[in-house]
Amino acid sequence: MAELYLIRHAQASFGADDYDKLSKLGQKQSYALGQALAIQGVRPDIWIRGDMRRHRETIKGIAKGMGLDTVKTEIHAGLNEYDFTGLLNARYLRNPAPENMHTDRKTHFRTLRETVLEWQADCIENPPETWVDFEQRIEGARKFIMREGANTVLALSSGGAISQMISAALETPKEIQIRLQLQMKNCAVNRFIFTRKGFYVHGFNESPHVTQETNHFLTYS
Repeated sequence: MAELYLIRHAQASFGADDYDKLSKLGQKQSYALGQALAIQGVRPDIWIRGDMRRHRETIKGIAKGMGLDTVKTEIHAGLNEYDFTGLLNARYLRNPAPENMHTDRKTHFRTLRETVLEWQADCIENPPETWVDFEQRIEGARKFIMREGANTVLALSSGGAISQMISAALETPKEIQIRLQLQMKNCAVNRFIFTRKGFYVHGFNESPHVTQETNHFLTYS
């Protein structure tokens, strides 16, 4: 029986020209999470991440927080986030979009929730990726992670992808995915137990790096 720590990236740069890079706070979050995991005795023997910049920077910070200068990291693009900017733009290609949809947090996430529900219902014309393809991509990433010989796997991904893996594991209605995603904290730890035949959720949205002294590390975007 092996354990998977599936972690959401630290705070990225919402509203900036390059969202994909970590903010200064995000860099501190990732390091603090590494310290917290080390205190818990977590010792990954396999490290995996998506190929986005925020995944790479977060896993680097976690490793440093655990006292590791370098770690051998495998890359699997199935752990990448869906293209939420492209998805929103596809929905509003022929209609006026809400003002500040990409720059105002409240407007962005309200609109994203509505858009994902339409995406799941196949009501958006020419999305960057169909919902079915997204489901299959995440399932492919899960199978990549579930390998014989693993003991403790640490994988770095994004909120939408993680939420879909949890939703699929629990066999929930598909609309639950976006509910899970919108409450996912930066650097949230989601734990799974897996065997050759089974995959089970054992922890959701945990934040061991957030304490009374570090409560400013609690962010969602």
